[in-house]
Amino acid sequence: MSQVHSPNAMQAPVAILGFGNQGAAHALNLRDAGVPVIVGARPGRGAHARAQALGFDVFTLAEAVARARVVALLLPDEVAPAVWQQVGAGLAADAAVIFAHGFNLLYGALVFPKGADVVLVSPTGPGRVLRSEYEAGRGLPAYLAVHQDGTGRAWDRANAYAAALGCARARLWPTTVREETEVDLFGEQAVLCGGMNALVTAAFETLTEAGFSPEIAYLECIHQLKYLADLLHEKGVSGMRSGISGTACYGDVTRGPRVIGEDSRAQMRAMLAEIRSGDFAREWGAEAASGRPRLDAALKASAAHPLELARRKALGMVEPPVGA
Repeated sequence: MSQVHSPNAMQAPVAILGFGNQGAAHALNLRDAGVPVIVGARPGRGAHARAQALGFDVFTLAEAVARARVVALLLPDEVAPAVWQQVGAGLAADAAVIFAHGFNLLYGALVFPKGADVVLVSPTGPGRVLRSEYEAGRGLPAYLAVHQDGTGRAWDRANAYAAALGCARARLWPTTVREETEVDLFGEQAVLCGGMNALVTAAFETLTEAGFSPEIAYLECIHQLKYLADLLHEKGVSGMRSGISGTACYGDVTRGPRVIGEDSRAQMRAMLAEIRSGDFAREWGAEAASGRPRLDAALKASAAHPLELARRKALGMVEPPVGA
């Protein structure tokens, strides 16, 4: 693999399709790196106005594809396949298509010109962090993979794009589309989103069911999580344990395995098997195609959960009753 890390190695302009969390950060970082950027936005949505307000030239998705030699497809996973079917025919034969996540490369059956380069450049964090790290003169590590090497320069183009994002300031990790996708989905489900949200909700409910104050339960099991996560991020598991009290550390090593015991590990293995077989992708595709009834119902229930009111009260967003 060629290790080209100069943003100047990229062909321009770059079309950013989608101006959400990742899209806005990519566009801003690329522009600050000296890369000409245009934005493709879906009609009738706020992305068009947001991108224009930040000084970008904004076009329809099809127009942006036709004007660019590098296209970053940063639309939501559930939207991208239908959009690409409509606009992909306008892609230049030797263009590069950049993905920030391999979901649709693995499951979406997208079609590209044989001479095009299709690559994965996946920063290891949300768009807001990608942007703030860039502005601070640092970068997020990124995963790089090649799905299709039409020109023989796909790795060079992936490296150049990652460098313009600022990720080469940290570390570029070569991988495969399958590995990035499967590990990313598992991480979201088991730890970063699913596991974490289920854990803190269960802990909150355990305390309040036992009669403890919801506000105190919120502050202990949810609010403080950030500070320990920061310590974990900075020092790792062993280093984090060295930064807490002996009482907390003993409770950690003796009680933690009871929370995440063999039953939890068996569920993790089952979740990973669903990801690797494609069952999760098919389930999510059916959910999205039917209008997201299960997801929207869960989000509505989550917003109404007592911990949300406890959060507002604990953080002073709601005035407590007189005498409380």
